[in-house]
Amino acid sequence: MAATPKILAFAGSTRVDSYNKKLVKIAAAGASAAGAEVTYIDLRDLPLPIFDEDLEAEQGLPANARTLKDLLISHQGLLIASPEYNSSLTAGLKNAIDWASRPSPNEAPLAAFAGKVAAIMSASPGGLGGLRGLVHLRAILGNIKVLVLPDQVAVPTAHEAFNTDGSLKQPHQQESIEKLGENLATILFKLNS
Repeated sequence: MAATPKILAFAGSTRVDSYNKKLVKIAAAGASAAGAEVTYIDLRDLPLPIFDEDLEAEQGLPANARTLKDLLISHQGLLIASPEYNSSLTAGLKNAIDWASRPSPNEAPLAAFAGKVAAIMSASPGGLGGLRGLVHLRAILGNIKVLVLPDQVAVPTAHEAFNTDGSLKQPHQQESIEKLGENLATILFKLNS
C-alpha cells in the first residue's frame, strides 16, 4: 500500500481576504478528498526579512525561514496559489522561496524543493486571472528542482468569482481547482507506491 502523501498548501498573498488563499483552500480540499494529508499555512504567519546574504551571515537563517523550510522538507507535494503583481509573482512569495532555498550544514542542496511535485494556480481581478505570474513561478520552481504539473488554472475577475463561503460561483472553476489538488494527490500516491 502506498504511503499517504503530505502536501503543503499556501498562497503567495499575505492579504487577509486574499482570493488566492481562498483558491488554494479549494485545491487543498480536492487533495484531501483524494486521500492526501494536507497542511495549509499562511505566509502572513511567517514574516521574513528581505533576503540578504549579509544578514544571513551575521544571524543565520531566521526562525520563520527555518520553520518554513522544515515544513517544505516534510511534505512531498506543494499547492501554490500565486497572485500576479506587475506580470510576475509577489515579492513575499519570492522572498519565502529564496530563504527556504538556502543551504544548511549537513543538508542536501535545495532540500526544501528538490524532488517535490507542485500544482500551481492563480486568481486575479484582471482578465487573465494571474496567468502571466504563473509563467515566472513555474520557471523558478523548475530551476530549483520542483516538478510542476502541466495543468494550472487561472481565475479571472476574482473579485466577482467567489461566494461568501470561499467557494467559486462557477461550478466548472470550482471543479477545475479541486481537480488540481486531486491530480497532485494521485500522482504522489503513484510515486509513493
